[in-house]
Amino acid sequence: MIKFDHARALFERLLETITVFLIISLAVVVVLGVIYRWSGASLSWYDEIASVQLAWLTYYGASLAAMKRAHIGVPGLIAVVPPLFRVPLVLLAETVVIGFFLILAWYGYIVLVVLEGDTLISLPWISTQVTQSVIPIGAVLFIIAELLNMPQIMREAITREEMMRHE
Repeated sequence: MIKFDHARALFERLLETITVFLIISLAVVVVLGVIYRWSGASLSWYDEIASVQLAWLTYYGASLAAMKRAHIGVPGLIAVVPPLFRVPLVLLAETVVIGFFLILAWYGYIVLVVLEGDTLISLPWISTQVTQSVIPIGAVLFIIAELLNMPQIMREAITREEMMRHE
C-alpha cells in the first residue's frame, strides 16, 4: 500500500508540475503578445499558440483536478443511497467516467491519424499532431487519476455503508 500511495503522490506531483508550467508559459505568451501588440509589431503566432496552450492547460488541469478529486460530484447522493446499492452505484459511476475517457482517448488517437501532415498556420514547422496530442494524452492521464483514486473511493463507499449499519 505504501508503494501505491507513493506512486499516487508522484503522479499528482507530475500533474502539478506540468500544470504550473503551462500556466506560467501561457502567462508569458500573453504578456509578450500584449507588449508586441502595443508596440505595433504583433506576433503572427500569438493567437494560435495561446489557444493551443489554453487547451493543453484545460486537459492537464482536468487530470490534476481528477487526481485531487476536485471535480463536481454529488457525495450526498451516495450517502443517502441504501447501503446495499452504494458500492455498486460507485462502481457504475466510475465505469461510466473511465469508459467515457477511453472513448475520448480512442477518438483522440483517430484525430491524430487524420491530422498527419498538417501543421500550424503561423508556425508551419509545428505539426498539428503535436498540438492535438493533448486529447488522447489528457484522457489517459484522467483514467490513471481515476484508477489511482479508486481504492480511496471504494473505502469511502464501504465506510459509509458500515456507518449506516451501526446507526
